[in-house]
Amino acid sequence: MQTLLINGQDHAVDVPDDMPLLWVLRDVLGMTGTKYGCGIAQCGVCTVHLDGQATRSCVLPVSAVAGRRVSTIEGMAELPVGQQVQKAWLEHEVAQCGYCQPGQIMSAVGLLQAHPDANDEQITTAMAGNLCRCATYTRIRAAIKSVSKA
Repeated sequence: MQTLLINGQDHAVDVPDDMPLLWVLRDVLGMTGTKYGCGIAQCGVCTVHLDGQATRSCVLPVSAVAGRRVSTIEGMAELPVGQQVQKAWLEHEVAQCGYCQPGQIMSAVGLLQAHPDANDEQITTAMAGNLCRCATYTRIRAAIKSVSKA
């Protein structure tokens, strides 16, 4: 039995230590906002925050998150920057199919928490690992820039 701190709440889970955090979130806790994409940490759709850092949950064993803070897309509305990013996503009409958007938003929020005045290079670096099959990259960048104080 492990206790995980997710979105500010403790969750007791009885799962194997090597189970990826993604499956604990989705299958055990019913937090389906975090999506499965590639399963090898390449597409970014499974992005969560681990102690404030954008992290791929599909390859992260649950044993590695014990005693650490996990934030998911479900918790982003509780953060001022999360609210700003979600509002910017709507204003810039970022989503098409929407599948990658939780991971995109998680990476954008992580960037803006660390660098509220993010410049183009920082945006490019932070978002480089997030794939969007609908190719809404220009709208994603515009939404992030509208929240950035740069």
